[in-house]
Amino acid sequence: MTHALRLFWTGWLFNVKNLTMSGFFMLNAAILPVFYATIAYYMFRTGARPGSLLYASLGAGMMGIWSSTLFGSGGLIQWQRWQGTLEYVIGVPTPLILVVLPMTIATASIGLYSVGATLAWGWLIFDLPLHLAHPVWFAVALPAAVLSLGLLGLVLASTFVLLRNANSLSNLLEYPVWLVTGLLVGLSLLPGWTRPISWVLAPTWGIRGIRQAAIGGDPIVAIAVCLGLGAIYLVIGHFTLRYFERLARERATLALA
Repeated sequence: MTHALRLFWTGWLFNVKNLTMSGFFMLNAAILPVFYATIAYYMFRTGARPGSLLYASLGAGMMGIWSSTLFGSGGLIQWQRWQGTLEYVIGVPTPLILVVLPMTIATASIGLYSVGATLAWGWLIFDLPLHLAHPVWFAVALPAAVLSLGLLGLVLASTFVLLRNANSLSNLLEYPVWLVTGLLVGLSLLPGWTRPISWVLAPTWGIRGIRQAAIGGDPIVAIAVCLGLGAIYLVIGHFTLRYFERLARERATLALA
């Protein structure tokens, strides 16, 4: 257990530093969410829809966390292929999940820049009051959302071991998940058949818990469901990672780019 924790901490810290040096990730994490939050706020105001800049800022921040997780997990295996390190990652005695998990959690952690950037932008430009209804629960909800999204990224990364161009799916999944999880558009405005999809996705409960902690409400249920989904993702990721790793070895497609 001590070895696993030390490996997780080292891998997480290294990947956070590595991703922070990437201009692409910082653009997605710190710049684009600011524009999304500003556009959403003016849309609410122009359309006379209920909503505040804090509501929009938190949604835009979660959008940044999801984008970082999606592109980071989607490109994780492909980057290892390009750098010629995938064979070493697979071949080491340490279980593959202990190597991949800190990477996916790190990609989600980079999304914290999004929340900080949107809140700072709202405070500096729009005089956003940074008063939180439940600051303690907010401090719990935010890491819970990051953790659950990182574990969802583990499931995505496990499927990308087998598929050579699976990172292209990242572009396909970004915007639909933004919509179906209610990050900027209320779920009540979406068709009824989208509800079951939103229930099994961590961003739905993550943003619900964060907003209820910040604006008002009872975030306990949302946080609990978010963490529960994260545990399910971890179990799924564990088995799919082993299964797809075995198939990649059998088909000799591991290093193909």
